[in-house]
Amino acid sequence: MKELKCPHCGNVFTVDENDYAALLSQVKNSEFDAELNRRIHELEQTQQARIQAEKQAEEARRQTEAVRLQNERMRIAQENQQALQAKDNLLRDKESEIQKLQLQIQNFEVAKNAAIQAAIVAKDQKIQQLESDQKLAQSQALLKAQNMKDEYETRLKFANEQVEYYKDMKVRLSTKMVGETLEQHCSTLFEQNLRLMMPFSYFEKDNDVVEGTKGDFVFRDKSEDGVEYISIMFEMKNENDATATKHKNEDFFAKLDADRKKKNCEYAVLVSMLEPESELYNGGIVDVSHRFEKMYVIRPQFFIPLITLLCQANKKSLEAKRELILIKQQQVDVTNFEEKLMTFKDGFTRNVRLANDRFQNAIEEIDKTIAHLTKVRENLVKSGDNLNAADKKLQDVTIKRLTYGNPTMKAKFEEARKNNSDHSEPQKDE
Repeated sequence: MKELKCPHCGNVFTVDENDYAALLSQVKNSEFDAELNRRIHELEQTQQARIQAEKQAEEARRQTEAVRLQNERMRIAQENQQALQAKDNLLRDKESEIQKLQLQIQNFEVAKNAAIQAAIVAKDQKIQQLESDQKLAQSQALLKAQNMKDEYETRLKFANEQVEYYKDMKVRLSTKMVGETLEQHCSTLFEQNLRLMMPFSYFEKDNDVVEGTKGDFVFRDKSEDGVEYISIMFEMKNENDATATKHKNEDFFAKLDADRKKKNCEYAVLVSMLEPESELYNGGIVDVSHRFEKMYVIRPQFFIPLITLLCQANKKSLEAKRELILIKQQQVDVTNFEEKLMTFKDGFTRNVRLANDRFQNAIEEIDKTIAHLTKVRENLVKSGDNLNAADKKLQDVTIKRLTYGNPTMKAKFEEARKNNSDHSEPQKDE
């Protein structure tokens, strides 16, 4: 038996072993549950504190990231604003450049229209002058009948010379020029036809030997302000009919191209009397740029036309070259101007090819001209017969016959006789 004392009332009571064990077990279970609940509560508080701390740390991290992202967005927005500003500035510069080019185009169109108008006016004046001369010539036809005989003889002689000239040009292109070499011939042609037209040009023998070779002639021309706009390396090749070994034009292409590059020339031209029977080279200006850059082959009769053609085409690029020099001095981007220059040169090459087609038609016109001049000669012979008949009729012309059936002219002649008579009578009195 066990004695137990109540902690509240102080009474002592007795319990057996079984009741005592049950009470003891009850007390132990109660304390264990209380301790367990206390520990669970502490753990819950610790867990909540940890979770709260993590939430605070996460919130702080989120705020820091938000601030960073805000700063990044502001930086990107500022860079975009700067890029847009730079783009606007570039667009304004480009628009200014476009306006400048458009103004130049307008000025060119105005000048071109003015030149065309002036040419039309000059043409009209020339036509009027020719019409006046024609009327004057008709009114004086009877008085010039005798002079027409002499003119007939001269024109007949000239026609015969022209027929022989064109026949010789067509058939005997390989004949060596009398009294002068091909180089002297071309030099004389230049001095006679182009020197006065091109006062700033240079056309001289190439005496500067580079790497053992040199060309025959170098041609350069520049504008009044000193801008060189064209340069040509010339090679002249002639061959006597009696020469045993016959050369071809293409035998000299490589050397001519090398000489052009050594002397910094833009074009290369072979003036050739070789291969006289070739329809290709007899047809006009032959473009061989597909083999060597900017190279042409011509007969001597196309020497002056080719120089004139190349100069006229390249003069159009003078303004672009001046602008290119100015822009380089100002350290401005010149890419667009170089592209325009290349576009112009491509267009020029196309124009040269078109011109070449026209020159090939020229040889056909030579044959037509020969036939035409032969016919003119026949007509001039017949004209001589008619002039003789006209001269005979002129001898029979009298005032009476001219005024027959024309009372107006008859009255004019009578009035003229009367005036002459009135002026001559005082002289008789004296």
